[in-house]
This record gives sequence, structure tokens and C-alpha cells, in this order.
Amino acid sequence: MDASLLLVATVGAYLSGSIPFGLLVARLTGGPDPRSVGSGRTGGTNALRALGRRRAAVVSAGDILKGALPVLAVRALGGGDGTEVAAALFAVVGATRSIWVGFKGGRGIATGFGTALAIAPIALAAAAPIFIIVIWRTRIVSLGSLAAVAAFAPIEIFVRMQTPDGLSIWALAYSIVGPALVWLAHADNIARLRAGTERTFDAGALTRD
Repeated sequence: MDASLLLVATVGAYLSGSIPFGLLVARLTGGPDPRSVGSGRTGGTNALRALGRRRAAVVSAGDILKGALPVLAVRALGGGDGTEVAAALFAVVGATRSIWVGFKGGRGIATGFGTALAIAPIALAAAAPIFIIVIWRTRIVSLGSLAAVAAFAPIEIFVRMQTPDGLSIWALAYSIVGPALVWLAHADNIARLRAGTERTFDAGALTRD
């Protein structure tokens, strides 16, 4: 593993993940600060509550890209699996602990989705329906996110074990540490779920522009 590339990859990925697209889109379009509603976070769900579906779609696209692009950049530069995984994990850390907004941010779901598009597309495709079904049945976005992330880890491990190269230490680290970071970012949601006070999804937000 090239130490200089690893340093550039981790710092670059963290800064990429730190970009607060929810705040940027709100300010550029004159919309309300996403931190003023709902969970007070800057991610896609809160952007949907504050800004409506069209601007929230832009926020989500930006959050996905800030996870995928660092991994793809490392790959283009010839970095190995370890450097790619490091970039992916630091992008998620940036998304949840952004340097630009006082080390706060979103939950890391969309950014983690972006990293999985680049690293683990099969496991992502298998876990995505769980996200949709749980939200559809419960109207609780955090529960759908947590369920899908929990399912992603064993699915990715199983998928890797079926490949000719088997399960590498880097694939194992990505499968476990990545979901753990997202779960940590949901600590307050988990507390509310346990207390039965978690917010439900307002379907009316999907009709607001």
C-alpha cells in the first residue's frame, strides 16, 4: 500500500464526505436550513422535510457522489483494495462528522450508498429492497436504514466468499466498519426507537417541491 496515496485518499475522502450538500442547496436556492427541522441533520431525509422533493433529490445525489467519487478516484490512480476501503470509510466519517459544520452532518446513508456502488454493488442491490420495504411498512426512515445496513454486512461477506479471491481482510473491514459507522451516527434514532418515540416519515413531503 502506497503511504502517500493512502494519506491523500483518506484526507481527500474525508473532505469530500464533509461537503454539506443540504446546506449548500438550501443557501443557493433560498430555502430553509435543514438543521432547523426534524432531526437537525443535513442529510437527504431532513432536506426533504425542509426543501421538498426536487431539492432533496439534488442533495441526495450530491451525498451519493461524495461517497462514490473518492473511491473511483483512488481506483483510477492505481490504489489497491485497502486504499479504496480507507477512502470509503473516511468519506462516511466526513458525511457524519463534517469539518465544515462543527463536526456534525447527516447519517451517512447516502454517502455509504455511494461507496457501496463503487465497492459492493451486488450486496447493495440485495440490501436496498430491505430499506424500501421496512420504510413502507413502518414509515420510519431510520429503521429502514438500520435494517438495510445490518443486512448489508453479512450479504457482502457472503458475496465475497463466493468469488475466486475469497474474503479479503479489506472486504471484511469494509463490511463491518462501514455499517458500524452508520449505526453510530444513528445513536439518537436508536434511543428513540427503543423508547417508541421515533419520528415517522411524512409522505406529504414527497409532494412538496
